[in-house]
Amino acid sequence: MRDDHGLSEAAQLFKVLGNESRLRLLRLLGEAPRTVGELVTATGLSQPLVSQHLRSLKQAGLVTPDRRGQSVSYQLADDHVSHIVDDAVAHVQESDPTTAAD
Repeated sequence: MRDDHGLSEAAQLFKVLGNESRLRLLRLLGEAPRTVGELVTATGLSQPLVSQHLRSLKQAGLVTPDRRGQSVSYQLADDHVSHIVDDAVAHVQESDPTTAAD
C-alpha cells in the first residue's frame, strides 16, 4: 500500500490555489514583497478582497507578513510556492493548442 501521508494537506493547498486572483497575487509576490496597497494597484482588486485573499494565503502557509512600523508587506513563504504556480501555468500553456508553437 502506498504512503498517503500529506495527501489531505496537499488537497487543501490546491483548494486555496484554485482561485485565479490568489494565483495572480502569488505571482506578484514571487517578483517582490508588496504591501496590500501595491497589490490593489497591480491587480485592480478592491482592498478588502486583496486582504481576504492574503488572509487565506497566510492561513495556508503560502505567504508571510513582514511588519515594519505601521507598514506590512507580504512575501512568499518559500520558493516552492512560486514553483507550484509557475509549473501549473507552464503545464496548461503546453497543453493549450492556441499557445503551442507551430
